[in-house]
Amino acid sequence: MHVTSLPGNYGTGDFGQEAFQFADMLKQAGQRYWQLLPLNPIEESKGCSPYSPLSAFAGNTLFINPEQLVYQKYLKSLPEISLVTSTNQADYPRAMEIKKALIEDAYEYYRNHPNKRIENEFRHFCEHESFWLDDYALFITLKRKLRRPWFEWPVELRDRVPEAIQKTAKEQDVEMSREKYAQFLFIRQWQSLKAYCNELGIQIIGDIPIYTSHDSADVWANPQYWKLDRKKQMVRIAGVPPDYFNDKGQLWNMPVYDWNLLKKEKYHWWIQRLRKNLELFDIVRLDHFRGFSTYWEVKGGSVDAIRGKWLKGPAEEFFDTVIKAFPGMPFIAEDLGDVDQTVYDLRDRYNLPGMRILQFAFEGNMAKSVFIPHNYTENSVVYTGTHDNNTVKGWYKHEVSRKGKKNLNRYLGYKVKAKYCHKALIREVYKSIARIAIVPMQDILGLGGKNRMNFPSTETGNWLWRMKRKQLQIKHIKRLNRFCKIYGRV
Repeated sequence: MHVTSLPGNYGTGDFGQEAFQFADMLKQAGQRYWQLLPLNPIEESKGCSPYSPLSAFAGNTLFINPEQLVYQKYLKSLPEISLVTSTNQADYPRAMEIKKALIEDAYEYYRNHPNKRIENEFRHFCEHESFWLDDYALFITLKRKLRRPWFEWPVELRDRVPEAIQKTAKEQDVEMSREKYAQFLFIRQWQSLKAYCNELGIQIIGDIPIYTSHDSADVWANPQYWKLDRKKQMVRIAGVPPDYFNDKGQLWNMPVYDWNLLKKEKYHWWIQRLRKNLELFDIVRLDHFRGFSTYWEVKGGSVDAIRGKWLKGPAEEFFDTVIKAFPGMPFIAEDLGDVDQTVYDLRDRYNLPGMRILQFAFEGNMAKSVFIPHNYTENSVVYTGTHDNNTVKGWYKHEVSRKGKKNLNRYLGYKVKAKYCHKALIREVYKSIARIAIVPMQDILGLGGKNRMNFPSTETGNWLWRMKRKQLQIKHIKRLNRFCKIYGRV
């Protein structure tokens, strides 16, 4: 469950009391992992997708909680805020409005009420994160001022002419400092929540999108790492060919990496990115893992992803570098989609756990499916479904075929009823041999398809679902705890 899906009064879930209470409930339910979507900053023009972030390093300041600012002494008292009644959908525009005003209040309080402890902490943060923070702060400041993507900015700013950048940074010093302070507040609140989870024995699984948004601080600051032309437009676009989700493929509108240059620089940018994420999370899921083996590249200006081609990714050369930097390799390989044996070989060469989705197990040749529990290996992570799938109830009602339902009944040894199908699949993932079992909160609550998180290849109506207060009840907690005890997952 993503942070935005927590209940609360400010438009979306955040790092407030509800997040700590949720961690308590996970502990009571015998859980040891909480998996999140990316925590990077989002914007409305990209559908508020956490997979099209404004930065691969910055945090989403919508998660800053007002009460926590007061508790941690970054504000003396709560500002006047018109509360948003917690519903089952996120209100991103209202959340952005609230948190923007909150950050401004907190920054003014910092400037007008000197505190040596906070000043020293903030200075240390800026120094430690300067390799990305300076560029990000200027990027966000200019983006808000110019209200256009960076590749449409005046040429001297688009191309980062040193004199223009220095002059602009000097002129926008206060605004940049405010953006840096917002990132400082984000990390302080996240560190507090993560430490609390870890004390309860709960590890956090984070998520790294393989690609970055074209209109991001990363591409603006380091355009040489992506396939762009002289005007900084995309020469090649990332995506995937026609698949389970879309018969025209998925065109992600993100630039493709120049892996040859990254290799010459010993993948320094990527190592920094991985290191930053491992500071935030205990384990990191590598989204679209097959892209490290071979990746689908489409010509710039294409309207769909049908006419593309597979190109060799960095593969072993990349992960040989990664394992030197992170010997424990605390990663999960998202080895889904159109994968071949070379993807599995790359995954297994570095002993990375792969993903198994139980919803995919009952069509076709069920007995030999990699998604059916009797074919799992211990070094894997099994899910009833992911944020890209329907809920189990929605899947059972609208997506699984008659043959699939028949296979499900045969596999379980009894006829599954639609009303309780989610419980049947949860039990199957818990009793599997997979080392980690993850269940989306919507399936734990037994919710229908209207509550799914994302519809791949669609640009609107996604990332909205929220859990209502008191929706997670003691009966759900007891059921999960019971499954954990029965199948040795405590």
